[in-house]
Amino acid sequence: MRRVLILTQSWEAHRIVGWEKAVCMLFDGKAEVVDEFDEELRSPSLTMKMPAVIRMTRKTRIKKTSIKFSRENVLTRDGFQCQYCLAEFSRDELTYDHVLPRSRGGKTCWENIVAACYGCNSKKGNRTPDEAGMPLRRTPRKPAWLPVTTKRFNVVRMPEQWRPFIQQAA
Repeated sequence: MRRVLILTQSWEAHRIVGWEKAVCMLFDGKAEVVDEFDEELRSPSLTMKMPAVIRMTRKTRIKKTSIKFSRENVLTRDGFQCQYCLAEFSRDELTYDHVLPRSRGGKTCWENIVAACYGCNSKKGNRTPDEAGMPLRRTPRKPAWLPVTTKRFNVVRMPEQWRPFIQQAA
């Protein structure tokens, strides 16, 4: 299934939707085409190129929904950096760590989880950062928003048309 990148009116990556939703937005006048794939969409009365990137034509009120807690979102919030040694890693080289271990009543929530490399996670073990002598670099918080970065995508499979609009994360 082809996916389409939606940009805000100010040209920032907003979200990704299926091509059907994107075409509906185009016909409703809510968006305009920025870039297209080579494939064509055909109906009895119309032929058009499949949209790859569309831009909303009106300012949208972004719903104040909370950011979903997930491993991927924790890694993004922490910039794909271990919060103990501050080294940068790929998503496969990071896990998340409970600041207050679960065995001591620590919850799996934004305020108790940080990104950690496997080495630091193993070294910390079933202790708090203070007990392990491994201070946290940043206090974990629930983010108000998360950037759309290349680290959140398989860049090998990301459509070429999206690259100019997705933040390059080093």
